[in-house]
Parts: sequence; C-alpha cells; structure tokens
Amino acid sequence: MLTKIIKRFSDVRILVIGDIMLDRFIWGGVSRISPEAPVPVVVVEKETFLLGGAANVVNNIHALGGKVSLCGMIGNDEMGQKITQKLDEMGIERKGVAVEPGRQTTVKTRIIAHHQQLVRIDRETTHPPTASTIRNLSHYLDQNIDQFNGIILSDYGKGLLTKGFIQHAIRLAKETKKYIMVDPKVKTFFFYRGATVVTPNTMEASSASGIPINDTASLEKAGKMLLKKLKCQALVITRGEEGMAVFEPLKKPFLVPTQAKEVYDVTGAGDTVIGTMALALGAGASIRLAADLANHAAGIVVGKVGTATVEQQELILSIDEKGSRKK
Repeated sequence: MLTKIIKRFSDVRILVIGDIMLDRFIWGGVSRISPEAPVPVVVVEKETFLLGGAANVVNNIHALGGKVSLCGMIGNDEMGQKITQKLDEMGIERKGVAVEPGRQTTVKTRIIAHHQQLVRIDRETTHPPTASTIRNLSHYLDQNIDQFNGIILSDYGKGLLTKGFIQHAIRLAKETKKYIMVDPKVKTFFFYRGATVVTPNTMEASSASGIPINDTASLEKAGKMLLKKLKCQALVITRGEEGMAVFEPLKKPFLVPTQAKEVYDVTGAGDTVIGTMALALGAGASIRLAADLANHAAGIVVGKVGTATVEQQELILSIDEKGSRKK
C-alpha cells in the first residue's frame, strides 16, 4: 500500500510558502587546539551550499518525485542569487519568489569536522516584509492556487508569515478545497487555527500548550489540547528519536515508532516529514498512512549528515526492507 502511494507522488503538485534560506556547510578536519583560545582549529577541506528552510521542503518534495513550486522572499544579494541559481538548476518554478531590496538572505553556516557540527553562524533579517512584497505574494497565491493539490506553510520565524498572510492563505485554501499543512513556530502557533494538518516538534508542542511533555500521558494531554485549540483535522507531533504522535478529532492518539537505524543529524528532518506527508495526502493516503510514510522518510534522512533529502526509490527500498524483516 505504501509503495503504491509513493509511485503516485509524480501526479501531485504542492506549493510551499515560507522562509527561504541557504544552508552553507564548511567541512574540515581538526588535529589541534588553537593557541589563541581553547577552541579547535578547523582546516577547511570543502564548502557546500544547499537549499534550506522552506526551500529545503521544496528540495525534499522534488527528490521524492513530486511537482513543487516555491513562494517566499530573498534579499538582492549574493546568497539570494545562489538560491535562485539552485532552483533554476532543479527546474523549480519560482515566480512566487520575491526579491526584496536591502534584505539579508537568511544563511545558516555550519562548520563540521569528523561528522560533527562544531558551531553554527546565522545571518538573517527577521522583520516582516514590505507591504509591496506581501501584496505581490498574495496576488501570486490568488492567481495560482487552482493548479496545486495542497499548500505547505513552512514557518522558520524569519518574518514572511505574518498573521494576515497566514490567515489569507488558510481562508483561500478552504474556499478552493485545498489541504494546507503547517510547520509552525511557537510565536505564531495559534495564527494557524483552521489549517488541515499542523506538525510541531515536541518542544514547540510543549511550549504552545504550556504542558511539559516528558511521558506518554503528558504527550497525549498536550496533543489533545492543541488539536482542540487549533481546530485542525490533524496534529502531528514529531518526536525525534521517539517517532511521531498523530492526533485526530474523535480518535485515539496514534503513536508511530521511529524507523531510524542510526541518528547522525536531525537537520531538516521536519522538512522531510511535512513534504512527504503533503505528497502522500495528495496521492490519496489517509492522515495516519501519510504520517507512517513520513516517519519512514525521516528515519532515512536523520541517518545522513547535513541538510539531506530522500529519493523515491530509496524510500521504497527502505519500506520493502523493513517489511521483509517483519515476516
């Protein structure tokens, strides 16, 4: 059943709206401590640039064979140009990407040595977009929503997703009968009331509910409270190495155990989850089946170092392998 859904991913078209970033990785080795301060000296071996934030959600959907477009904003700087270049190389439609003069494109620089992240350096602008940018993005959404099966709002707290823009997107999705999924931030958590699926991690769910999540009982209490407050069709709490928990109205919580063999890096795992779920829903899966599939995909991606993606065939092979083990 899961394999059949995956093979229908190519028929699904998703619009990702959110905070666009560039993930910069500086890779090197450490053999000594600096004489200037008690810090390691990293000898740089290579530098790589990957799409991050909402653009990483796009990257995940593209890798899984789905059709995807991006809506958001970047600065008119060198890093913004790197993002548009990468999108063009992948053949991603980016008419919804606004270039805002004077804005710093968000860049997260991670320095990695011997498969371990030593430090992260962020460059960003987090104030809301100009009225002109919001008007242009809203117009793009109004004019193009009919061509998509569903929408993802990817909130990294960098300013794009204002209360007004969020509520406009949710209202429009309901009017056009499109599902809308959200990867939220605590600050804007309840702006997303009425979305189809909301996917916070444990920390975000705990902060938003005011309930410290430290066992199954507290998890269920927080999940049920948030589901009721958000008035969504499903709340999916991603729990890292413990898997996921799915809450739906009038149903018992559905706990999905992790599929990860080894966890090296959780960077971007939430992007993998929401991207995979969106494709699965568009391919006809139920919420629970979509969550199960997303959990498989996340189990693969956390076994890789850096902002990683999962390819369609890789996901199919992983599911087949786990299925044969159970027999």
